[in-house]
Amino acid sequence: MRLGFSIGTLGPIAASHDDQLTLVREAERLGYDSVWASEGYGVDPAATLAWLAAGTERIGLGTGVLQVTARTAVATAMTAVTIDRLSRGRFLLGLGASGPQVAEGWHGHRYERPLAHLRDYVAVVRTAVDGRPVAHDGPELTLPLPDSRGKALSMSVAPLQRPLPLHLAAMGPRAVELAGEIADGWLPIHFPPEHVAELGERLTAGAARAGRPAGAVEISPMVMAMVDDDADYARDMVRPMLALYLGAMGTRGVNFYNRLAHRLGFGQEAEAVQDAYFEGDLMAATDELADDLVDALTLCGTPERVRERLGAYRKAGASRLIVGLNAPTLDDRMEQLAWLAELNA
Repeated sequence: MRLGFSIGTLGPIAASHDDQLTLVREAERLGYDSVWASEGYGVDPAATLAWLAAGTERIGLGTGVLQVTARTAVATAMTAVTIDRLSRGRFLLGLGASGPQVAEGWHGHRYERPLAHLRDYVAVVRTAVDGRPVAHDGPELTLPLPDSRGKALSMSVAPLQRPLPLHLAAMGPRAVELAGEIADGWLPIHFPPEHVAELGERLTAGAARAGRPAGAVEISPMVMAMVDDDADYARDMVRPMLALYLGAMGTRGVNFYNRLAHRLGFGQEAEAVQDAYFEGDLMAATDELADDLVDALTLCGTPERVRERLGAYRKAGASRLIVGLNAPTLDDRMEQLAWLAELNA
């Protein structure tokens, strides 16, 4: 199982782009196969990856993930092709539907029929990246507009990778089946290995429906990580960010990370975290995260436990594990990269 490294978007993973480049170069030296930049309402991941492409040589550069409501499908295709060419064929396109908070509150796009939108979006991206005239008539996207003065256009440049790898973030069963049907990779977020294995069956079902062989889709779980001889300290380092995901990454009715905690049997705790967050009590939200919930949704603890969990992800079918770091300083994060690489060897 390969290791990837997520640099995040909101600021806690690295204080500056220089720090990010330092971390990514160290990950490259240690043999990490990829670095992934996420998107929220902060730093632009595409610009970040272009910056990292100029300062690295071998490591893959992935979006983990671009939100499909943030830009048109052809704009995403142009971004993907550009970064692939700038990086000499190292780009990995990760896409996701996000949720109503970001789609409607940040981008002004109605969050309706997200899977139908995602299916149309991927079809248009693939058509554009492949250099074919972009003509699509789907339930969510139609290009060119009917009865308009526009005509189908083709991309004027091509990626170095053929095909260019496309990964989908998916958490619910139907979304995972869609990833199996139309994507090259699946990005499950905060999934424990047991849940990766369970929903991996839905991934296989989606692939079979499209006539694709088992194993056609890479599985790359994304998980927060912290290794320390003191397991309680490791948990405390990941608690604030985990509380943010369960409490604030979505609306009260639609928070996919909170739903995941419910599916895993932590519904009462997840609701308490969200209630505290909406009341503005961030300390209480963090305190509501019991040890077993933290252990389930993150890769943290003693070296022995982390090595065991890495093996469990491998057994669950993960071909790559993408780790996000929560250590407090740049030196600590450098140490975490080395520790995780050693434990995964």
